[in-house]
Amino acid sequence: MGSDRKSAAGLRERKKLATRDRIRAAAAELFARRGYGAATMRQIAQRAHVGLGTLFNYAEDKRDLVFLIFNEELNAVTDTALASARPGAPLLEQLTAVFRVHYRWLATQPALARILLQELTFYSSGKQAATFHAIRKRLIDGVEELVKTAQNRGDLRKTESAALIARYIFFVYSASLRWWIAAQHPDPARGIADLRRLLKLQFTGLQK
Repeated sequence: MGSDRKSAAGLRERKKLATRDRIRAAAAELFARRGYGAATMRQIAQRAHVGLGTLFNYAEDKRDLVFLIFNEELNAVTDTALASARPGAPLLEQLTAVFRVHYRWLATQPALARILLQELTFYSSGKQAATFHAIRKRLIDGVEELVKTAQNRGDLRKTESAALIARYIFFVYSASLRWWIAAQHPDPARGIADLRRLLKLQFTGLQK
């Protein structure tokens, strides 16, 4: 009896994952093909072969669907990004390595990336919101650790907290990312080079 219950539970979980994957694929296809504004929840449900009520079990609205599409990949990309910072390297090199991973990933799907970056502003509620904010916090926390290490090496002043500096760096990265993705054909090499210049300016300042 116990094994039967486990088998049934496993089957239900596989069906849920399959349904989620169909919804993700349908939403990504329709957003890219018809545009975020034109695609409707009903059309996405029909394309995924699920009822509208089932769709709302996974996402509250179209904005929520955007994050359902991206959260799983974003989590894996963030793991790769944080692992790419070479220990002992200068902070600017470490940050360039971390953020380069995100630029290259987003460049593979610029139409959807524009929707993501547009919709994440003020994204604080929804079934996917907690997952997204946890991933973003993990990235900022990772940057904070790099900043702390640089401060302990004497490369950065300790007059401001590592947490504040990390948030400042993240703000520059976020704005630079939006500026870059707006191009018709965003080139990740150019994007990361521009971000590197901005970060270097951030560290050195404008004083003579």
